[in-house]
Amino acid sequence: MTRFRRRVGIAVKQRYMMWVMCGRPTYKLTWEEIVALYRLTLDQPARNTQARYNVCPTTTIDTIVGQNNKLQLVPMRWGLVPFWWSKPLKELKLATFNARAETVAEKPFFREAFKRNRCLIPVSGYYEWQDTPSGKQPWYFTARNGSPALTIAGLWDEWRDKANGETLKSCTMIITKPNEVVAEVHDRMPVLLTEQEFEPWLGGTTGLELLKPAPDDLLQRWPVSKRVNSSRAPDDDPTLIERISVQ
Repeated sequence: MTRFRRRVGIAVKQRYMMWVMCGRPTYKLTWEEIVALYRLTLDQPARNTQARYNVCPTTTIDTIVGQNNKLQLVPMRWGLVPFWWSKPLKELKLATFNARAETVAEKPFFREAFKRNRCLIPVSGYYEWQDTPSGKQPWYFTARNGSPALTIAGLWDEWRDKANGETLKSCTMIITKPNEVVAEVHDRMPVLLTEQEFEPWLGGTTGLELLKPAPDDLLQRWPVSKRVNSSRAPDDDPTLIERISVQ
């Protein structure tokens, strides 16, 4: 019975991660593109970035942070662990990979990071799922103008594991109401920032007023294979974002 309950629990968790979270991103930016797009401070070694087509929560993703007047790329765990968390990481059961724009300044898990730890999260695109008579149909969203990156407003924090003394940097993506294009598929979308909004967001000189739906002409979308419905779909499979025909 215990084994059965464990299997059910895993299945429920996988469905929760797929349908409740706002998207599951892709990431296929080169180091040169990242440096140019975010004007990184070139005092860190170049990264050999790897294309990823099925990025899931709790895995490591790249973020852009501003510290000491420098913009740097910092890998972090996707799923925020607040600095004050006092229990082992495995006991953090809440889904903290998304933070809702409407409550991000108030919720205990996010409010301190909202005040002091902002970040940018570069992605190449992301998936959302639509209810259809034949089941959940995934759609891929990416920049309509061909830009290699979409930039999601994020928060980050640093947590210390009392058991081993190690520190963990982690982050969350902020989500908001959908624009008209996204609303045809899903009821939420990530907060997408423009280049002009990077500095005020990171510096904390602006806040909730930026956490709004993107313009309707920012994104394009197309249907993709239901193979991406599984969080176990290969992370390195570029065919996951190929357009398919749907009835």
